[in-house]
Amino acid sequence: MKPLVIAIDGPSGAGKGTVASQVAKTLGYRHVDTGAMYRAIAWKALKTEINLDDESAVAQVAKRSRIFVLGGVVSIDDEDITTAIRTTVIDKAAAVIARLPQVRKILVNLQRELGHGGAVVMEGRDIGTVVFPAADVKIYLDASPEERARRRVSDQDHTAGTAGQASVAKAIEARDRSDTTRTISPLKVAPDAFHLDTTSMGIEAVVDRVMGVIQKKIE
Repeated sequence: MKPLVIAIDGPSGAGKGTVASQVAKTLGYRHVDTGAMYRAIAWKALKTEINLDDESAVAQVAKRSRIFVLGGVVSIDDEDITTAIRTTVIDKAAAVIARLPQVRKILVNLQRELGHGGAVVMEGRDIGTVVFPAADVKIYLDASPEERARRRVSDQDHTAGTAGQASVAKAIEARDRSDTTRTISPLKVAPDAFHLDTTSMGIEAVVDRVMGVIQKKIE
C-alpha cells in the first residue's frame, strides 16, 4: 500500500491536534500542524511590529521565514516558539492573517511540499478541501461550541487555560465566524470527508474511529 496522505480538518478545540498526533504515532507517519504555521507567522509579525492588516508585509514575513513544524515542535528562523504561539493573543493574530490570500498561498505551497510523498497526517482547516483535495483519507472533527471551550480551558499546552470558559467560548465563536466566512479557503466539510462529532466521545474512542476509517482505506 502506498504511503497515505491523511487530512484532518475541523474548528478550534475539536481535538485535531491530539488525534492527528496519536494517529501519526500509530502509523509511523509524520504529523504536521498547519495551524501552527499561521501562528508562527503571526508571532513573527507581532514581534517585528508589522501591521497584521498589511497583507504585503505579512506575506514577506511568510516568504522569508524558515518555518519548522513537525512532531509537536514549532520554530521560526531557528527560534523555538512551540509554547509562545499558544496564547490568546496569537489566537487572534493567526485568525487575522489566515484571511490574507497572499499568506495562504505561500503557506499552502509549503504544506504541499511537506506532504509530498505521503506518510503524513496533516491537520488544519482546509487540508481536505484546498491543500490536498485528493487526500487518501479525509476526516472532519467537530464538537459543540461548549465542549470545545471546555477542552481548550483544560488544555495544559495552551495558555487559554488561564481564562474563564465563558471568555474562551466567546473567542472560539469569533474564530469560527472568521474561519467560515473568509473569502479564500473557508472552513468547511469536504464532500468526501468522514464527519465525526466528538462532543460526547473520549479521545481514545475518537482515535479508534479515525483509525477504523484509515484501516478500511489500507485494506
